[in-house]
Amino acid sequence: MTFPEITDLLTAQFGPDLQVNTQNPQPYLTIQTSQLVEICQFLRDDDRLFFDLLACITAIDNGLSINTIEVIYNLTSIPYEHDLMLKVVVPRNADDTPLPSVPSIAHIWRTADWHEREAFDLMGIHFTGHPDLRRILLPTDWVGYPLRTDYQEEEQYHGIKTK
Repeated sequence: MTFPEITDLLTAQFGPDLQVNTQNPQPYLTIQTSQLVEICQFLRDDDRLFFDLLACITAIDNGLSINTIEVIYNLTSIPYEHDLMLKVVVPRNADDTPLPSVPSIAHIWRTADWHEREAFDLMGIHFTGHPDLRRILLPTDWVGYPLRTDYQEEEQYHGIKTK
């Protein structure tokens, strides 16, 4: 199934709020965070699509001037050999406010468990409903989120120079 065919199917099912971007080498859909779980469930369960593999979840910090973080989902249907990239955009948080929040899809694709933990660990995104959201790469007492554009690395960690 082609990207336009997938887009048409999703628009028919979920309405015209999907933002289609075909300017990049890999086209993608930007969806509302509130529709993420429902759309992902549909993408996996619909027999015409059968996206059986969540290949990756990654995140991009757009910095303080734009003040958003993008969470990107790369999906593949192994038997149908088609791919889809989904994106949600969430507001970036300030130091004294809660982390940006996105619903977990770990109950749809088990691979989301570790991908979401990595995005939490390195970007500071809270995945609501995640079964075990804790750091996966950094020590539990690490301060901050290293892949954020405004991350300030501390000089030492437990007496070990970090710079």
